[in-house]
Amino acid sequence: MGNYRFILSGGGTGGHIYPAIAIANELKRRYADAEFLFVGAKNKMEMEKVPQAGYQIEGLWISGLQRKLTLKNVMFPIKLISSLLRARKIVKQFQPNVAIGTGGFASGPLLKMAAGAKIPYVLQEQNSFAGITNKLLASKAERICVAYDNMGQFFPKEKVLKTGNPVRSDLIDIIVDKNEALAFFDLESNKHTVLILGGSLGARRINQLVEKELNLFDDQGIQVLWQCGKLYYDEYKKYDSKTVKVKAYLNKMDFAYTGADTIISRAGAGSVSELCLVGKPTVFIPSPNVAEDHQTKNAEALVKEDAAILIREKDLETDFESVFKELVSSVEMQKSLADNIKKLALPNATSAIVDEIEKLLK
Repeated sequence: MGNYRFILSGGGTGGHIYPAIAIANELKRRYADAEFLFVGAKNKMEMEKVPQAGYQIEGLWISGLQRKLTLKNVMFPIKLISSLLRARKIVKQFQPNVAIGTGGFASGPLLKMAAGAKIPYVLQEQNSFAGITNKLLASKAERICVAYDNMGQFFPKEKVLKTGNPVRSDLIDIIVDKNEALAFFDLESNKHTVLILGGSLGARRINQLVEKELNLFDDQGIQVLWQCGKLYYDEYKKYDSKTVKVKAYLNKMDFAYTGADTIISRAGAGSVSELCLVGKPTVFIPSPNVAEDHQTKNAEALVKEDAAILIREKDLETDFESVFKELVSSVEMQKSLADNIKKLALPNATSAIVDEIEKLLK
């Protein structure tokens, strides 16, 4: 027992990579002697992030289809055939007991070849609007673990199980107190603190908004912890001050979440799941530049439960100031949003997903 082999694929974005790593970590905790192999897309972030997490990864020459006619689309059939052949070889050599897919185009060829080799696989879908790769793979999956209700519209209903999305373990039981968290960022303990999150690379439109609204924050007596992203840090670091802390990246997310009174964030699946656990009043500004506009749909699922505020990018100029002023001036609204978003948290997601994987070992 325990000498199992697990092959995992998910990538392109952190929203696919980090759940796969969390699942691998839990499997490793249960089966210390197990072997793991990740399969990703060459030149994508998984080729860096997975080895940093301590796992081996193989790369496929694969990319997604573009929405318009490009050279990449012309090359897609060649890349697909190459990736299928490479994936078949990887599966044959590694001989996994179970395969796990967390979305992203690299998981398509890998799980297709796993199915052909009679290897059972589990899918994990992070978003409220299913990705195309997972939809294509659903028919052969043993189980599809999801984070939102009503996912039977995308997948065979009998295979769907609502588990939630894996999140980093340090957020499940945060032990730092608020004063300590604010002191870590050199912020004051008696001021309202807004945390700005645009993802590890940053979100240009959110950064532009924050730059424009710095006077509003100052007038309201608000201090700002601003994660602008490494792509934009050189542009915005000039605004770093006593009440505005500009960071390329936040390594201590448990401290950042604890110190925040309100949060402004993109609505990627991982961020939404983390923010449900954190339980702070949140304004979501979804990226409109993602497949099927899934960030907006993620945020809308929370708005339906009166658990968050949603402002679309196109409405920021007209709506942001009035919406934000109302939020920070109403303790009652802040408490209601915090209570409602906390109710949606699924802190045992990783364990629940691995429970399903374990069933396939038996």
